[in-house]
Amino acid sequence: MRVLVTGGAGYIGSVTTAQLLAAGFEVEILDDLSSGHRAALPPAALFHTGSLLEPATLDRVFARRFDAVVHFAAHSLVGESMTDPLKYYHNNVTGTLALIDRVAAGGADRFVFSSSAAVYGEPEISPVTEQAAVVPINPYGRTKLVMEWALADTARSAGFAAVALRYFNAAGAVGDLGEDHTPETHLIPRLLRSLLDPELTFAVFGDDYPTPDGTCIRDYIHVQDLAEAHLAALLWADAPGLTAINLGSGHGHSVSEVIAAATAATGRDIAPTTVPRRSGDPARLVASNELALQLLRWRPQRDLAEILRDAWRWHRRHPHGHS
Repeated sequence: MRVLVTGGAGYIGSVTTAQLLAAGFEVEILDDLSSGHRAALPPAALFHTGSLLEPATLDRVFARRFDAVVHFAAHSLVGESMTDPLKYYHNNVTGTLALIDRVAAGGADRFVFSSSAAVYGEPEISPVTEQAAVVPINPYGRTKLVMEWALADTARSAGFAAVALRYFNAAGAVGDLGEDHTPETHLIPRLLRSLLDPELTFAVFGDDYPTPDGTCIRDYIHVQDLAEAHLAALLWADAPGLTAINLGSGHGHSVSEVIAAATAATGRDIAPTTVPRRSGDPARLVASNELALQLLRWRPQRDLAEILRDAWRWHRRHPHGHS
């Protein structure tokens, strides 16, 4: 199977690409390297530099037909989406529409989409099932939902199979592939970087949420588990239309609990500061993974302790990220 991975130089994209290659797939990557890293590109994958917003790039990439597309390429910072929403609609929605158009024209039979728990907004139930209302509370989540809608409608009419994987908080590392964003907004890499760089402080964004200890609760999932889920979805998808599937552990951890677990994993004391909440952050996001188990035969194998050990090992080996 020949697979195109968009955003394959990014965090989850690079780990998934490595997983696909190990499983024997022929993989090509399209990435503009605006947030991905050339050092994360596996040499066994053919690399196309460019953007989904460039018709000439898509002409070049789709000169050959693919069996499947795995789509990661998107801006993903919630805070930035609040201050610059048009950047997110332009890149995420317009770029995805261009990609879907190529697939609908016969460019591939299967489409696996990197969606997000952000489509649920502030869910009223926990753990969140796929039947929960989708009411995103920030532009990032709204762009992901619009992308799902466009993919669902087009897959149904054009007759290709699509899966939207709504995953929660990816974390951890695999070998030389780890989390390296600029700016870094995710909890675990911010926390671990603060232990390696005395000039960095670790801030907790809000301690007055309606949770037992006042800090946000999130569902953390190892990036290797996510990569394995993408492979499972790729092999499973075969019916026209879109299926949305949550990827999570089914268990939530508060920020304070993650800090305690990180202290145990690193053997270092962590003294966070508390600052006001970030706009657009929900209090609690925890996934039900029952549908993933039923359809994909997938269940996460790695817990928070392993996530932190792997991430800490990677950050110590790569104190400056992939650079």
